[in-house]
Amino acid sequence: MISFIIPALNEGSAIAATVDQCLEVARKHGLEPAEVVVVDDGSDDGTGEMAARQGARVIRHPTPGGYGNALKKGIMAASYDTIVILDADGTYPVERVPEMLQRYSLGFDMVVGQRTGPHYRESAFKSPMRAVLRMLVEFSTGQSIPDVNSGLRIFSRETVLSYLPRLCNTFSFTTSLTLAYYMTGRFVDYLPIDYHSRLGQSKVRLLRDSLRTLQYIIEAILYYNPMKIFILMSGFCLLLSLFFIVGALFTKMLSFFILGLGNIFMAMLIFCIGLLAVQLKELMR
Repeated sequence: MISFIIPALNEGSAIAATVDQCLEVARKHGLEPAEVVVVDDGSDDGTGEMAARQGARVIRHPTPGGYGNALKKGIMAASYDTIVILDADGTYPVERVPEMLQRYSLGFDMVVGQRTGPHYRESAFKSPMRAVLRMLVEFSTGQSIPDVNSGLRIFSRETVLSYLPRLCNTFSFTTSLTLAYYMTGRFVDYLPIDYHSRLGQSKVRLLRDSLRTLQYIIEAILYYNPMKIFILMSGFCLLLSLFFIVGALFTKMLSFFILGLGNIFMAMLIFCIGLLAVQLKELMR
């Protein structure tokens, strides 16, 4: 028993084939009963109608509400506990889902399709941005994460429901899901997959969505492990104090020495605020 959840915004060029592939994989590998839930996020190209004709259950939004919001609505409407999320644009190999399900059955809380191949690299600008976001997420979780925001994932509906109110409503949904699972001690596995060229036009706005992801990473650290960000800020102040004190020794300038002492006191203050934040988090829990 499995529910495929597919968010779709003007994906008329690929949605029918994607629904067919999901249903075919379910039939071929004995995963029935299975359903495909397509969340038509305000499309104006007939995406929802095409999905319904292929046998999908369609949830319609009157206007676009965001990738993450669409996934949340689909997950809440799912009939079965085993959830597979994927995109509607043909980029993810649905035929790898049975192999991912085998890994999932070993006791992992989530199995992620780790994207590989030339179509995943795309532009010379995207790769550095992904590397920066990955570095931040790995710093936040203390784990090595091969693919932070892959859109092909398997997880339990019952488990994820408690996280949904705190997950992002936009393209950072998958990043926020990764952070939430790691920072609450969940077990995540990765299976390398070939990432295909998409059909239709991408809805991602790289700079805007990257800034939103950065915002959510900071919010997630403050929610799940606030001490980490306060230690980072405190460490930065200590580095500044070292810079000013060394400068005072070489230049004999009293102002540098005062700035150095000021940054030491600032580091201590920030650290103490971090301790209070941790206590507040525990009280809220």
